[in-house]
Amino acid sequence: MSTSQPLPGIATPSATLATSAIAAHSKRITSIDTLRGLVMCIMMMDHVRETLYLHHQVSDPMSIPDTPAFLFFTRLAAHFCAPIFVFLTGLGGWLYANPPGAAPRSAREFLLKRGALLIFLEIAVMSFLWVGELPKVIWLQVLWAIGFSMIVLAFASPLSSKTLLAAGLVIVCGHNALAGIDLPRAHPLYELWTLFLHRGWLFEDTMPQVRVTYPALPWVGVILLGWCAGPLFSRTFDGARRRRLLVALGVGCWLALLVLRGFNIYGENEPWRQQATTLQTVMDFLNYTKYPPSLDFLLMTLGGGFFVLAAIDQADNVFTRFMSVFGGAPMFYYLVHLAVLISGYKILFAIFGANQASPTGMQRFGVGPDQFWVVWLVTVGMWFVLYYPTKWFGNFKRRTSIGWVKYF
Repeated sequence: MSTSQPLPGIATPSATLATSAIAAHSKRITSIDTLRGLVMCIMMMDHVRETLYLHHQVSDPMSIPDTPAFLFFTRLAAHFCAPIFVFLTGLGGWLYANPPGAAPRSAREFLLKRGALLIFLEIAVMSFLWVGELPKVIWLQVLWAIGFSMIVLAFASPLSSKTLLAAGLVIVCGHNALAGIDLPRAHPLYELWTLFLHRGWLFEDTMPQVRVTYPALPWVGVILLGWCAGPLFSRTFDGARRRRLLVALGVGCWLALLVLRGFNIYGENEPWRQQATTLQTVMDFLNYTKYPPSLDFLLMTLGGGFFVLAAIDQADNVFTRFMSVFGGAPMFYYLVHLAVLISGYKILFAIFGANQASPTGMQRFGVGPDQFWVVWLVTVGMWFVLYYPTKWFGNFKRRTSIGWVKYF
């Protein structure tokens, strides 16, 4: 036996160091899966709310006098989901392009295929899953925005980090300057404006109709910033320094928010005002535009995401292991939870019938204002119902050699 080979079962110092580095890197990736899973579980709460509270939909931004505090703060919690998910998508793209222990590779093909798949699912599947029947309206929502952002990132990824960071900051910080521009339907740029900056009808005279809920441009800025944050999670980056930087980013976002929002300088379409009660005043201060996401909206949500990432960076406990299951198979979880929700709603409607009237007079099944706790109870119950199917699929995805499964 050659003396240059280690004895079986005995780790050399270099092997031990390599193993430690890989383990540390694995924990860092687990923290990303944990945060992704957490925001997707919060997202489920909002979707349960939409399903059981169809008779009391909230506006964007929310109407303070007409929105009870429990409904407002439930919706506010859900605001964190899309920005953090899109940011982590960009971060994940950088990690794909820079695998630990291997040479960098192009992420273009992966991002293009994944982005195209998301747009296809948005058009062909998601509107059906929301209503449980052939839709009259195709809604271009979060999958459209993420898919388009991934396609843009696919072509932009070869550019320097400084260029991408500058572009991301200009888009995220600057798009609010265009918030007051509303193009008429007859304007030659109306379709592009609607797709990228102002939600509205894209096609009204077709069957099905097409409506844009998530204008894509601000989300392109978010995914670019996520890509630029990728090096913080490389194997060679010091963990303590990463956590300090994440906390500093969170503090910076929230301090900027306090200044911009506190003095009604910039970053939100509507200024906050003194309301009838202290609670309503706080609600008004935190009442940000999501469609498209205002700068203040992104400062609040991404800032919170930085704090959570720092807090769970080295955590390994029941909570992180539970949430990382959902974050490890996000597309599967997203599709299945909507299928379960619409199926459950139709079963309950068939059993109990319509028991709530919406402001438009449409009769729906749902829970009353004194039963909102049911929304939270159903949400927690669905976490546990979907945990094992999602865990099974996540393990299958990592074991299988079937290429298309990797995209879910």
